[in-house]
Amino acid sequence: MTIIEPKRRDIQHPQQIKKHSSSIRLWHWLNAIVITGSLLTVLLNSTLLSTKKNAVAIKANLSGSGVTVTNDQARSVAHELSDNVWMIHTYFGYTLAALLLFRLLLEFFQIADQKFIRQLKSAYRQYQITKEHRELAKHEFWVKTIYAVFYVMLITMALTGLCLAFEDDVPLLKSIHAFRQIHAFTMYLIIAFIVIHIAGVFLAERKDSRGIVSDMINGGKES
Repeated sequence: MTIIEPKRRDIQHPQQIKKHSSSIRLWHWLNAIVITGSLLTVLLNSTLLSTKKNAVAIKANLSGSGVTVTNDQARSVAHELSDNVWMIHTYFGYTLAALLLFRLLLEFFQIADQKFIRQLKSAYRQYQITKEHRELAKHEFWVKTIYAVFYVMLITMALTGLCLAFEDDVPLLKSIHAFRQIHAFTMYLIIAFIVIHIAGVFLAERKDSRGIVSDMINGGKES
């Protein structure tokens, strides 16, 4: 389990706390809110607003009031409720894509020591050529690799989501059914990452990286 625990110390300067720019912190928390909101809309539509279940309930309730509707009519009403939530899901998707673009652009403007690619390369280099703090460098490299995979998942989720959002306007997109399957599968991978990430942070807070959550709020001030 230790491989999933983020470390608070800088691998190049282990006596120092990692620094997080205000832009990265803003992206991190906005991204967390947007992903949570997006997943909640999926959960809502697959449970409380399930078209099939609600169509049956609508027809039964109207029948009890003396109003007769067909199965198609009840399903249409239930589907309308579900569509409204999917529209919110789509807006979350647009926001996620915008945040992802912001993060990619931010990589070019971050100070050198806080660039993700530089940190990943540095961790690998430290692990390969130095014996001092070797375990810390190895750990940091694997944590950063997991984060890199997460970024790839976000890109996949955003691109497939945009394809689904515009499929009615672009016939070619509508004909490629794989987008929906990839989008759904990637969602489960992201859920798995979130669980692993939270577990890692929880374990880190209980061990030698206490304060790692507050670092993502205040930027990494020395305690």
